[in-house]
Amino acid sequence: MSVAEQKNPTSAARGWIGVAAITASLFVFLTTELMPVGLLTPLSKSLHISVGTAGLMVTAQGVAAGLGVPFIVAWTRRVNRRYLLSTLLAVLALGNLITAVSPNYPLILATRLCMGFASGVFWAIGVSMAMRIVPERHASRAAAVVMSGISIATVVGIPLGTIVEAHTNWRTTFGIWAGLSLLVFLAVAAVIPSLPSDNAVSVREVFGLPVKNGQLRTVLLIVIFFVLGHFGAYTFVRPYLEDEAGAGSTFITVVLIIFGIGGAVGNFIAGYTVNRSLRGTFVVGLVGLLAALLLLRGIGDAETGAVIALILWGLSFGAVQLSQVNMTLASAPETFEAAMSLNTMAYNTCIALGALFGGLIVDHMGVTRVIWFGVILAAASLLLRLVTGWKKETPAQSVSEDDQLAPTA
Repeated sequence: MSVAEQKNPTSAARGWIGVAAITASLFVFLTTELMPVGLLTPLSKSLHISVGTAGLMVTAQGVAAGLGVPFIVAWTRRVNRRYLLSTLLAVLALGNLITAVSPNYPLILATRLCMGFASGVFWAIGVSMAMRIVPERHASRAAAVVMSGISIATVVGIPLGTIVEAHTNWRTTFGIWAGLSLLVFLAVAAVIPSLPSDNAVSVREVFGLPVKNGQLRTVLLIVIFFVLGHFGAYTFVRPYLEDEAGAGSTFITVVLIIFGIGGAVGNFIAGYTVNRSLRGTFVVGLVGLLAALLLLRGIGDAETGAVIALILWGLSFGAVQLSQVNMTLASAPETFEAAMSLNTMAYNTCIALGALFGGLIVDHMGVTRVIWFGVILAAASLLLRLVTGWKKETPAQSVSEDDQLAPTA
């Protein structure tokens, strides 16, 4: 039974306010992690580094978020989740402030590593917290609301950061985000109820899950290929548009907003379709993502072509993103928080590796080749999804889907 159902309707209403606070937390964590994507060019010029090196800001935070999360989640398995989330937000606020005033790039990278640990733990516990503070029958809806923070971050956050930088500088952008993180910290402290740790497991048990659970193992492999391909290309969308379409900062801000709107629409549509066919939603989303990358390569040298490609890319990403979370839930419903820590490890590590490999490709082969990197990896994810066996799922096995991965060797 959820926390909200143990109390009264007023508590249930407060639960939804808590879901909003957790969604705001996702917004500041995600925008902080991906903010350098829209600021690569001014960052590289200001700090006198290459664009590929500036992309390591994404890599550093992703590596820390990915590699640290299973350990930190297990080590904090006895910690009340309300206090844990508050601590994570405090780390985020301080990290953004240090980034804003940092005198050199090495300090920025070290700070991003520390922020990455906090970000990774949030991704592991945030959705499950939201599902626990509302009536149980609304748990899936609460998860979808929290995940909508991804679209909000993409539509509002990252473009807003680009606009602030265009009128001030990148340091002001991170300073503002330090303030936003502090406000969200205060909101979480005020409205989230006490949440003792639920279904937490030890480090050994966390890493044993994919060994014992073939469905989860397959999901993680699919996520790895998808994230490598998507973020390997998306991290460098600004320099790509600048080189190929001669785009300026205003146009880039517009297309990033368009991408985010597409993601919001894709997330909204997928919120309905994953309940009908999770596999179909994921496959259609990945096919759309591949088509978008090919369109960007084919007609992205014109502004109209770039807009078309980014719309399709955003729609597809929103659908795939929600699908992969539901896939993780369906593969390990009894140990969702632990499974999400592994998902977070795979996801964020691959954000980092995608940015790293993409940066190497950009620096040594040119920015156009990074699109092909995205195509190849996304196609690998799609192929694995298509060849994976499926079995019909009984209603008791999942709250959110009617198809599930069959165990694979």
